[in-house]
Amino acid sequence: MRANDRPATARAVQIAPSILSADFARLGAEVEDVLAAGADLLHLDVMDGHFVPNITFGPPLVASVRAATRTTLDCHLMITEPTKYVGAFCDAGADWVSVHVEVHGRTDDVGAALDAIRAKGKRAGLVLNPDTPVARLDPFLDRTDFVLVMSVFPGFGGQSFIPDVLDKVRALVERGYPGPIEIDGGIGPKTAPAAVAAGARVLVAGNAVFRSPDRRAAIAALRGGA
Repeated sequence: MRANDRPATARAVQIAPSILSADFARLGAEVEDVLAAGADLLHLDVMDGHFVPNITFGPPLVASVRAATRTTLDCHLMITEPTKYVGAFCDAGADWVSVHVEVHGRTDDVGAALDAIRAKGKRAGLVLNPDTPVARLDPFLDRTDFVLVMSVFPGFGGQSFIPDVLDKVRALVERGYPGPIEIDGGIGPKTAPAAVAAGARVLVAGNAVFRSPDRRAAIAALRGGA
């Protein structure tokens, strides 16, 4: 079986390289390379230029990545109107789709977005920014398959890890949240152990994987032997 035909694994700690840090001129080869190096999922950061001050890509690129691999695609929507678009990302091949709780009541209805994702048979996630209280998730957790805690403010790669967000991870664990807790932003060999100790089980890493000369070693270092 080729590396890029491998289904997602169920390790104690899963590594999800963010393709935003990949070389887009050779994206298919980049995907195959990080999967061969031991990645468990692929993280796709979608930015609309409104919710965050940057623009990345839409469903067509997700469909292109889907055509290259059967591995789980974890699609993080940093957009102001997720309910309008989640169906398109699900249809393009995303397996996990997450939306920001901060848009609820301001530009969209987060509950409707979660319901639409689950109606497509996909895993629905909620995302929490570093300055958003965990309590904002409470009305929706029964419809949420995973939670993504941002350890930087979304919009740009290469930012420094914000240690205080680990309190949010711990709070979710203490509340008995049953789904995977994912963390994204500034994750590298020095920050991953603290994130895992707090309770994170899916680590999103961009530069730490794609900018490493030895991606297999980089992924092993993030996983920490777990």
